[in-house]
Amino acid sequence: MASKKKVIVTGFEPFGEHAVNSSWVAVQELEKLGLGEAVDLHVCEVPVEYQAVQKLLPSLWREHQPQLVVHVGVSGLATTVTLEQCGHNKGYKRLDNCCFSPASECCMEEGPDCIHSVLDMETICKRANDSGVGVTFSVSKDAGRYLCDYTYYTSLHLGQGHSAFIHVPPLDRPYSSLELGRALQAVLHEMLKLLEEDLKHHKHCNHTHRHQQDD
Repeated sequence: MASKKKVIVTGFEPFGEHAVNSSWVAVQELEKLGLGEAVDLHVCEVPVEYQAVQKLLPSLWREHQPQLVVHVGVSGLATTVTLEQCGHNKGYKRLDNCCFSPASECCMEEGPDCIHSVLDMETICKRANDSGVGVTFSVSKDAGRYLCDYTYYTSLHLGQGHSAFIHVPPLDRPYSSLELGRALQAVLHEMLKLLEEDLKHHKHCNHTHRHQQDD
């Protein structure tokens, strides 16, 4: 029997005007729904603190060695479930829940300005919109230069791009917690499917190259 795929999904604790953070509510709904027998799903709530993220993320990646880590955050501006393509290194001036911000305003002093996910969010967005889950998905390339973006960049670096970030709207603006949970379930299925397809494609490509070299 094939070993289970390990997937970590995180949401954030409350902050600012978000007394209830819809990202963590949505992740808890996803945990109830599950991702099927073949996936070992682990969820966790992330503090809205730069230093906590720097401690928590490396231990999550190290302890679980997941195939994929998906972070979910709330955006007061979002009206769709938004898939973020990349994380950014610089521009972190906004204070966190501990009234702290990095002196360097960076995630990593020497890191690249931007790290992209190995997942093509346009493809995932199209498939998720076609899945009939009743929620609208869109794609963004700016996760907002706060804890969401900071967490995403850090995770993309740790996981060599095997990470994703999803912004959800606040609860009932327009989606209920269950609708958000179902949206996460649909989009994670598409992400895992795409990773599987990419893996098969690479194996096939390597196989063909080897045959060509044999000639």
